[in-house]
Amino acid sequence: MTDAPRATVDPFAVTIRGVGEPHPARAALRAAGPIVRAEAPAGGPAWIVTDDALAREVFVHPRIVKDPACAPESWDPRTAGLEPTAAVQPSLTTFDGPAHERLRRAHAPLFTARRMRDYSERITAFARELLTELADTGETVDLMADFTTRFPLTVVCNVLGVPLDRTDQAIAACRGMFSDDPGEVGAAMAAFGELAAAALSDGRDGLAVELRDRVPDDITETQLHYLLFTLIYAGQLTTDPSLGFLLARVFEADRTAAEGTTTEEFVRETLRLHSPAPFSLWRFTSADIELAGVRLPARSPVLVDIQGINTDPGRSIGPDLTFGAGPHYCTGAQLAQLELSAVVKVLRADFPDACLAVPFAELRQTDLGGIQGSRLTALPVNLRG
Repeated sequence: MTDAPRATVDPFAVTIRGVGEPHPARAALRAAGPIVRAEAPAGGPAWIVTDDALAREVFVHPRIVKDPACAPESWDPRTAGLEPTAAVQPSLTTFDGPAHERLRRAHAPLFTARRMRDYSERITAFARELLTELADTGETVDLMADFTTRFPLTVVCNVLGVPLDRTDQAIAACRGMFSDDPGEVGAAMAAFGELAAAALSDGRDGLAVELRDRVPDDITETQLHYLLFTLIYAGQLTTDPSLGFLLARVFEADRTAAEGTTTEEFVRETLRLHSPAPFSLWRFTSADIELAGVRLPARSPVLVDIQGINTDPGRSIGPDLTFGAGPHYCTGAQLAQLELSAVVKVLRADFPDACLAVPFAELRQTDLGGIQGSRLTALPVNLRG
């Protein structure tokens, strides 16, 4: 067995770069090897997988788990951005094995392509209404200021059964999760609890009620509220930045590249190039293992470099890793793609003259640091041309 090569750049740094400029760490990580050692934001070593085949092995490895209880003992959960342990809070993102399978069986039938298509007209109507309202101001609008957050939250709240007059509360709660103030984060979590309770109140008929009827009997009301929080927050956290990159490509960068492709293909290619999550969520070894000839002791943090693998010039044609792979494949993948496709279709049909208010080359994206993704800093647009 050998030691993993060490990263020569910080893959977790906060950076600001051009919209089309690749992340400075991606090529360096790939060049270093299929598994690379880096310094984790919470301290100590972490191992980053840069090879597609090895990544798929990691996603199904029985001794590489999601439970934060297996994180390094020195890690502060808040600094590391960890969820509660699986023993404290059942979650799709912290359970593994049979417990995960049982919880996923409750979720998966609610988010199939067929079920999501039932919401297609409603989602398109939301996109049209929000964009028309912005266009009618007659002003240049920054779509990153509100639209890319409001649209996915309007959709996910409606799908789950959260009253739409609570959308502003959902927006504030999502933004509160980024605060460095524990009090603000606590207030945001309390707000998510209120949103979940509203979706589950008498007379509501969204997917939250269906989920309540499907989860295992030992799931408490508080735990169910947390499951709904993860759906709301994840629905904004990933779709929001994806919308920015998608809109930028629609307006300017790839009009010719989009010719001859379906909207769905255009969306999928954008997601490959600008992965909503550049890395997988943290995984940890539950025992000493060997991975690609490298020995990893128990409690070793492991990440998959989704962005780097997806954009590897040498990657084979085939499924990408945008939504992960294996048993933890993203439950909301169908809904996210439907939302993004709806916006593209509305723009092309209703706003054919929409254009950027600044040259494409002036657009900037910021890497938020840690395992968080990138987001455009602004997207000024003239929707009526």
